[in-house]
Amino acid sequence: MARHDLIDRIRQRLEELNRSERKVADVILADPATATGMSIATLAQAASVSEPTVNRFCRSFDAKGYPDFKIKLAQSLAGGTPYVSQAVEPDDTAADYTEKIFGATIAALDNARRQTDPLRIERVVDYLIQARQLHFFGLGASGAVAQDAQHKFFRFNIPVTAYVDVLMQRMVASSCHTGDVVVVISWTGRTRELVDIARLARESGAVVLGITAPDSPLARECTETLEVTTPEDTDHYMPMTSRMIQLALIDVLATGVTLRRGEDFLGHLKKIKDSLKDTRYPAGRR
Repeated sequence: MARHDLIDRIRQRLEELNRSERKVADVILADPATATGMSIATLAQAASVSEPTVNRFCRSFDAKGYPDFKIKLAQSLAGGTPYVSQAVEPDDTAADYTEKIFGATIAALDNARRQTDPLRIERVVDYLIQARQLHFFGLGASGAVAQDAQHKFFRFNIPVTAYVDVLMQRMVASSCHTGDVVVVISWTGRTRELVDIARLARESGAVVLGITAPDSPLARECTETLEVTTPEDTDHYMPMTSRMIQLALIDVLATGVTLRRGEDFLGHLKKIKDSLKDTRYPAGRR
């Protein structure tokens, strides 16, 4: 979609819209960046219309619904400062780019939530709960997500490691056995080293799970995948929304494992949490 294409289309069609839809258009055109972060209820209230009116407005611009419309709106703000964010313009103020980054992130997370298949979540949790040991692999921005996963999953009494070095990943993958689970995190799924490492781990007997792009070379090497797409182009822009979505999916999986362990496991988690009490000053102490 060309830069500002959707915004221009809304402006061009103002006279065609009925009175209620025109109110929705006016709110969006007054501040498109803010609109990308609004819930449907917030936008409806700001425009003094009903939520079905907002949905009808969105569908008139070839969107499947409000979440899809927000993604298209975020895309229409694209083309700004290279290697920073699609939404940011060179002359943006701190208030402008702060609002845009938060708005784009909220919209992307909402879209990812709707794309995520609960059945795939269940299957991935099935593999994780049965793992003899867990390895999380990622590079660059995804490497930080792999390390966050290690921080969360060590609590589950499963040996867990995170590797962000290609050589270590290759050696670990080659030493995997049946019962091991390797989680490879890559937004594009096109990083050659990670694709090769996923194949090596699978050939060694491990279950390979991917958090990656659909139909990517990495996805084709995985036993099971969680696949989400957003407008972010990590070839040209600093990874922002992609990392947030990956972190959210790690939280979803960690929660799934916790619930599968049952109430008896909560005592173990409490013990870990209680171990930190002596490391902190009491709340309110200056």
